[in-house]
Amino acid sequence: MSEVRIETVPGPAIGERIADVARLRIAVFRDWPYLYDGDETYEAHYLRTYTRAADSAFVLACDGERVIGASTGIPLDAEAPEFQAPFVARGIDPSRVFYCGESVLLPAYRGRGIGHAFFDAREAHARALGRFDWIAFAAVDRDDADPRRPPDHRGNEAFWTKRGYARRPDMAMRMAWKEIGEHAASEKPLTFWLRSLEDIG
Repeated sequence: MSEVRIETVPGPAIGERIADVARLRIAVFRDWPYLYDGDETYEAHYLRTYTRAADSAFVLACDGERVIGASTGIPLDAEAPEFQAPFVARGIDPSRVFYCGESVLLPAYRGRGIGHAFFDAREAHARALGRFDWIAFAAVDRDDADPRRPPDHRGNEAFWTKRGYARRPDMAMRMAWKEIGEHAASEKPLTFWLRSLEDIG
């Protein structure tokens, strides 16, 4: 494999590469814990939020000209109300929060530090904008005893904790998507993880 290149692209400038992000989301999120039954119509609707927000960012991992990974970030006040509600309920102004969306990476490229590079780039983007106190993301909650959980699955909780993020059980939301085996989309629970931008040098 050639060296992977990481680049940050403003949301409105993503252009035709949005199709690469949608393709990766459908492929990677098909696995545990999302079990997402990919739908191009849903992808177009979901990613439109990022392409329309002036200060959003797509962080792309490229092997040559091929996009093999992608990560997103957006000011929380540009996200849907259901993402903002847990923050408002805790007295946190959504305009002071930068929200990290998904990170998706093809399996063959994992374990090479690209996940750290995704966080580094999004944190740097949030700092450069200069108006945020917090950086946050939401992770889907699954039962450890779920029979669909692969026996060799390793969660990302230790990785997120080492990067300084703290899980907030008091801040949760529900998001609907169509799971493999479902006839229609259903809501799944997610919990937010937060980190103070002041702690990021």
